[in-house]
Amino acid sequence: MAERSEALAAKFEAANNDVIATIEAASDEQWKTVCADEGWSVGVVAHHIGGGHPLIAGLVQGLASGADIPPLTSEQLDQANAQHANDHANCTKEETLEMLRTGGSTAASAVRGLTDEQLDRSSTVIAGAPDMTVEQVIENVMIGSVTGHHASIKKAI
Repeated sequence: MAERSEALAAKFEAANNDVIATIEAASDEQWKTVCADEGWSVGVVAHHIGGGHPLIAGLVQGLASGADIPPLTSEQLDQANAQHANDHANCTKEETLEMLRTGGSTAASAVRGLTDEQLDRSSTVIAGAPDMTVEQVIENVMIGSVTGHHASIKKAI
């Protein structure tokens, strides 16, 4: 196991565990509070985080293996996020916590299995944006998404 991948997995797990702790402590009223940054309830934002774990982990694994993954556009991301928010507007705290736990575990395991060579592979992830290494995708997308949305949740409650 590479030290870099272990450190990244541990950083991701810490961020995800912080979200889990916040959601576990949230009251029913707080669960329904709208987060200003996203325009979604705390519950939907937390569900979005958990739902993203397997998707982002799959992206990371694909990029790390050298798969030819077409870059995403900002419009595609916005549309997928809006659809998720609409589809899961009535998500429950229990299902969301389960997603955060199971998806988080899967994502951390995916990161832990990466070699330094895989972490250094780069590709175009977002159309029109500079190439990113797999390590940058983990830092900026996988971990950054969790910490950014968690900050929004904490601000709302």
